[in-house]
Amino acid sequence: MATINDHILTLSCRDKPGIVHAVTGVFAREGLNILDLQQYSDPTTARFFMRVHFGPTPTASAAHLRPAFDGLAASDSDYHPMTYDIRAVADKMRVLIMVSKIGHCLNDLLFRAKTGQLPIDIPVIVSNHAEFATLAAGYGIEFHHLPVTKETKAAQEGQILDLIRQHNIELVVLARYMQVLSPTLCEAMSGRIINIHHSFLPSFKGAKPYHQAYDRGVKIIGATAHFVTADLDEGPIIEQRVARVDHSMSPKALVDEGSNVESQVLAAAVKWHAERRVFLNGSRTVVF
Repeated sequence: MATINDHILTLSCRDKPGIVHAVTGVFAREGLNILDLQQYSDPTTARFFMRVHFGPTPTASAAHLRPAFDGLAASDSDYHPMTYDIRAVADKMRVLIMVSKIGHCLNDLLFRAKTGQLPIDIPVIVSNHAEFATLAAGYGIEFHHLPVTKETKAAQEGQILDLIRQHNIELVVLARYMQVLSPTLCEAMSGRIINIHHSFLPSFKGAKPYHQAYDRGVKIIGATAHFVTADLDEGPIIEQRVARVDHSMSPKALVDEGSNVESQVLAAAVKWHAERRVFLNGSRTVVF
């Protein structure tokens, strides 16, 4: 079980021998215990990924470790280019949720966050409709109704970026937000926007995927949580799950069954990201 002074190191660099020795050596010299370590070397991209749960540290901060890892990441290092981050396990990720008129994913995330199932704080919810203002108020969360049209899209997304800065948002979650984000917003939050698509991508992209699935007589439906990019529904996939269906089920029955899968998949993706388990690896992800 994590203590208040436990931390997570996440690290990615060019793959070569000696990385594990170099990283674990830092903890050994500092007298810190490695509680859990996961690693992956990708033979295709020649990148190395590592997640280390370590602690407890003498204080709530692990800043004293940064000079050692800065050295490993330096431009003249054997492991350059390297990126790393050290975060306290107790630090909850700050999340902005965006939603339109369909609220099952929003409601599920709010409940899970409230009950401690998700290690996140949700200071603000944004919607292009006003339906969920009362729900947000019930959880004591700031709600912003920001309608959007083709003509006002740039200004509306400017307001969203302002809210992201004001609330120190680390992750944006599209909980059935039925608007396509502009390349500007996608670039500003690259690798920090998660969407739930009500389809088992790459099949049945775009609008009404359950109706597309019904027309094709599928036997399995599903949902996909992925990072958002400027290419619609093409971002790196974090998690997918499925449910079996049959010929007797109407499009509405497929929608009802799919909504349960959507909530589960989105919650899993948000949890893993908040626990620093998800790494971008080109067009794919590494998930520990």
